[in-house]
Amino acid sequence: MYKPLNTDIMNIIITLLIGAVAGWLAGFFVVKDKGGLIWNILIGLAGGFVGGWLLGKLGATSPFWAQWYGQIVSAVIGAVILLAIWNIVKKAFK
Repeated sequence: MYKPLNTDIMNIIITLLIGAVAGWLAGFFVVKDKGGLIWNILIGLAGGFVGGWLLGKLGATSPFWAQWYGQIVSAVIGAVILLAIWNIVKKAFK
């Protein structure tokens, strides 16, 4: 009997892909040397939390933000903020 792939696994895969794309895109705005795939995923995932929280506080509740492209934009905004903070901290300890 055919059993489709568990939706929980698909959600995790999609989240990781969105995180990777968001981290990769954020790297173009903030840093010249790109991290690896794992770094991009981590920054993109953390950026998704930061961007979602920040946009929620600013009242961005349109349906745009619920779509996949809105989630990428939100994660990129958060990842850019995190990378900017990371660069400031890194320069302070040099």
